[in-house]
Amino acid sequence: MPPPRISVHDLACARGDRLLFKGMNFTLEAGELLLVQGGNGQGKTSLLRLLTGLARPEQGEVHWCGQNVTRQREVYHAAMCYLGHANGVKDDLNPVENLRFADGLQGRPFDEVKAVNTLKSLGLERCLDLPCRVLSFGQRRRVALSALLLAGVTLWILDEPLTGLDVHAVALMESLIRDHLAAGGMVVATTHQALNLEGVKVQRLLVGNVAIPDLTE
Repeated sequence: MPPPRISVHDLACARGDRLLFKGMNFTLEAGELLLVQGGNGQGKTSLLRLLTGLARPEQGEVHWCGQNVTRQREVYHAAMCYLGHANGVKDDLNPVENLRFADGLQGRPFDEVKAVNTLKSLGLERCLDLPCRVLSFGQRRRVALSALLLAGVTLWILDEPLTGLDVHAVALMESLIRDHLAAGGMVVATTHQALNLEGVKVQRLLVGNVAIPDLTE
């Protein structure tokens, strides 16, 4: 197998009659972060949906390890995990049950001991038996992050991962991203908040034509 790599080639995206972007090209290698930036409504989330396969481009292709993802969907989806604005957490299930459900959806064996330890490592040791509907947004986000860690995939696609997190949870998210990249993973992320990612190899992709500040430190 060729080394992990995601690339887009001459990508175009439209919303209704409006062309959001066209002629987009980039390549992301192992250990790299692609920071997608731009104003509201410029196409950041639309780009992520194209990368995950949830939407189809008007033009162009998304490749994984040198091949079009449409020709290797199962291989690509097994290597990728998406965390969007919604946490994808079931209200009536507790955190452990949510992780079991997530693994079941992806056809992965569930390791309860590993799941519990992951939840505890993210500060949820007092919430293990509580239905997720009673948890705060930040706690529910940590449940979703636990599922991301347990997935064991190479490519993380994150849409505004810092939204709703307190300063401690933001630091945790930054640490998880750094550790994932150091282990040879890849991250594509959108964010309006500054990220402390010292030592991380960052590519920046501006979607639209809105001037933006530097969101890495």
